[in-house]
Amino acid sequence: MRDRNLGAACEAYLARARHHLPVEVVEVDDDAALLRRIPKEGDVVALEAGGATWDTAKLTSYIQDSMVRGRKTVAFLIGGSDGLSKTAVARAGRRLSLSAMTLPHRLARVVLCEQIYRALSIIKGEPYSR
Repeated sequence: MRDRNLGAACEAYLARARHHLPVEVVEVDDDAALLRRIPKEGDVVALEAGGATWDTAKLTSYIQDSMVRGRKTVAFLIGGSDGLSKTAVARAGRRLSLSAMTLPHRLARVVLCEQIYRALSIIKGEPYSR
């Protein structure tokens, strides 16, 4: 991530989340590369304006359900400054909005990483550490 501070925040949350599950962030340069990286199996969630708004409990329930059902992959797609392509959104089974406000994609990544870590802490019954 170009912004070192936001990148460090993401990495801190990801390091904590990786104590529970393998978590990977993949950056791509364009829509074609994104489409090639979308897993063929598993769930795909497109993060975009107009998507469903979940609270932490709903995200936690979704992740826990994915774990219980043995889903090997859940991919969250975050577009660049122009958002996700219609093709990428069409590949997603769900559309999710992190906020009613527009978030820059770098900040959206930090929010998503934090919420994944928080959800895993809740699932595992562990205290949330900042």
